[in-house]
Amino acid sequence: MPLVEKSTYSPPLLLRNAHLQTILPTLARKVNGINYQRERIKTPDDDFLDLDWSAKGFSKVCVLCHGLESSSGEPYMKGMVRALNRRNWDAVAINFRGCSGEPNRRLRTYHSGATDDLQTVVDHIQNLGRYDEIALIGFSLGGNLVLKYVGEQGAGISDRITRAAAVSVPCDLESCSQRMTERKNGIYMRRFIKKLIRKMEHKCRLAEAPFRLEQFLSMKTFKEFDDLYTGPVHGFKDAVDYWTRCSCRQFLHRIKIPTLLINAVDDPFLSEQCYPVGEAKESELFYLERPAHGGHVGFMTFDSKGEYWHEGQVADFVTRGRGLLTPASRHQD
Repeated sequence: MPLVEKSTYSPPLLLRNAHLQTILPTLARKVNGINYQRERIKTPDDDFLDLDWSAKGFSKVCVLCHGLESSSGEPYMKGMVRALNRRNWDAVAINFRGCSGEPNRRLRTYHSGATDDLQTVVDHIQNLGRYDEIALIGFSLGGNLVLKYVGEQGAGISDRITRAAAVSVPCDLESCSQRMTERKNGIYMRRFIKKLIRKMEHKCRLAEAPFRLEQFLSMKTFKEFDDLYTGPVHGFKDAVDYWTRCSCRQFLHRIKIPTLLINAVDDPFLSEQCYPVGEAKESELFYLERPAHGGHVGFMTFDSKGEYWHEGQVADFVTRGRGLLTPASRHQD
């Protein structure tokens, strides 16, 4: 029953507002000391993925997956990389298709269920022959991707992949898409849609594009975008079919490696369906931690290391596993 009944995260009193937790790290946080080395790898469909490495010569590596319309350069990605390097892990941050500063070549891009691209990265890392151990970490959309991948792989997952973790994950895509249409989330929704439309300016110029830019300009919701682009372009009937088939919650019961999910109860992006308590209670390997506060990929703390709470929690989990949990929540492997 690996459900963490009492989280260790307790924010300063002035940071118990979920929107402050969500916005301030993006606007104000600076993470120094991370100097990526970029590597471009080919995908099976003749596209590319740009990987940003923070390699220190360790024998184990963490693969990091970012959120919607984000990249390896975000403070939450660099903060996680720094925490991992401090614990003797190399780190490689994937920039999903079209997120590295250069448009990808194909009409398709990334999405919440594109585990084929994650598999391409895992295969590449294993073929390097440098690492005995691999861990997977994802944030938001990237967290859904990681949990879906680990569940899909089930008992067949590579024996080099020893642990996984995910933070602020929309485990049920349909209900989260609906939640984002609420008035209190308007500032986030407008920002995401603006970025997605900007990306469509390139896609609409491709010869195989079955749509025009004008069709995107009046969009205000993920459903409109996923009905026109994400669903049909990536092999789904429509938005609902995409959400239904790609939500990670349905795959959690198949997880066969120690895996941690941290979702704050006050996360403004997440619906009630994003807290899989039943799945955690029934599993010996899937851990769920639900801090009362933290917003969406927030969890701010102020210490001498500049490390946010979730970064230490996740880095310790992939390093020590169950040792980070309270005694009442631990189970033997």
